[in-house]
Amino acid sequence: MALLDRGQTEPTDTLKSASAEIQTRITDQCALFSQPQDDFRVETLVAQGARVRQGAPVLRSRRQPELTLVAPVAGEVAAIEFGPGRRLVHILFFHLPDAGRHAHDVAAARGGDDAPATRALLLSAGMWTRLRSRPFGRVPAPAEQPSAIFVMALDTRLDAPPPTLALAGREEDFLRGLRALARLTAGPLVVCHDGSAIPAQIAGLGENVRFHRIAPVHPKGLAGLQIAALHPAEAGRPVWDVHAEDVADFGALLATGLVPETRLVSVSGLALRENRLMRCQPGADLRALCFDIVKPGPHRLLTGLHDGVEARWLGPWARQVVAVKGATAPPRRHWFSAALRSAGRPLPIIPTAALDEAFGGLLPSTALMRALAANDAETAARFGALSLIEEDLALADYLTAARPRFAIMLRAMLDRVAAEERA
Repeated sequence: MALLDRGQTEPTDTLKSASAEIQTRITDQCALFSQPQDDFRVETLVAQGARVRQGAPVLRSRRQPELTLVAPVAGEVAAIEFGPGRRLVHILFFHLPDAGRHAHDVAAARGGDDAPATRALLLSAGMWTRLRSRPFGRVPAPAEQPSAIFVMALDTRLDAPPPTLALAGREEDFLRGLRALARLTAGPLVVCHDGSAIPAQIAGLGENVRFHRIAPVHPKGLAGLQIAALHPAEAGRPVWDVHAEDVADFGALLATGLVPETRLVSVSGLALRENRLMRCQPGADLRALCFDIVKPGPHRLLTGLHDGVEARWLGPWARQVVAVKGATAPPRRHWFSAALRSAGRPLPIIPTAALDEAFGGLLPSTALMRALAANDAETAARFGALSLIEEDLALADYLTAARPRFAIMLRAMLDRVAAEERA
């Protein structure tokens, strides 16, 4: 499968060859964690030192007791760390292969036609956190009703793991998961694809399931841009997005009662001797994924590419691990922005073809960026900002070397709108 057209940045040859042999690596350590801004307050269901089965409940949200997190691996609870107010910092696990797997009761939800039963199963089996709600880019509330759901069956980011490989041999699980998800919304369920990852048999999925073919050119494979173009999210009108592999995992859970153990990730970067595709558990130790292929010298491990965040553990939505040279992030330099800074005036937003391409030609890029820079939430929302999160602006930040970054301005605006909605 070609992820990007000729003339665009293509996946590296080493990653293409790696796709022929996908390794499975369950790291000795892994963790469930949250970011400080998530304010995720939890109740523990297991004690430190307890032996847990993979997929067994270990944490419950104090604010939303229906929402449960499960053990990503069979093993021992090595450490539990909280911040103020019982905010989760992390819960660390040591892998013990003989600890077994936990089976969830799927009798009520097995057919996928009972929406409340499906919702309850995803919440209790820890898979609700695979969903992402827009606006704001958070895990949806347990009772939230989406106006639409977008399933991303392509990923156009450089060196991203191809969903085609993630879905290989799992077509029945994928269709079962689509059928169940379609019952969770009264609106459309839109499957975005490039024509290579869609099973031949798609009958019986429901009248609201639609298939939207996209040219495999970055950044058109970003969920936020497609949502903004096809079904914009609004406050009080949320839209969910979910990766196709997670949909197949939903289908597997419905069939077996077992939470799938691994996900497909790519490991790449200039600090590595070779790039790889591998299957690992959620929350995997990034250092263990790279230890045998990293070059000598200081390096940093990121989840994501242009929107990369330095991390120790694989996040709930992360599918790319990038190793970059150097112990600290180098200052971002760009000749055009340097020239503008020397002018002694506020930096203007210059309409360019590159800025338009950073949004795939799907949004009015210059008007949107100017609204964000002016802190004009109403205008930015009219141009599609409420459908976006930081990853959707990563390419614009990379191409323009903007300071402050557009992604930071977008998050500040989204947080302000969210606070106004709660007030």
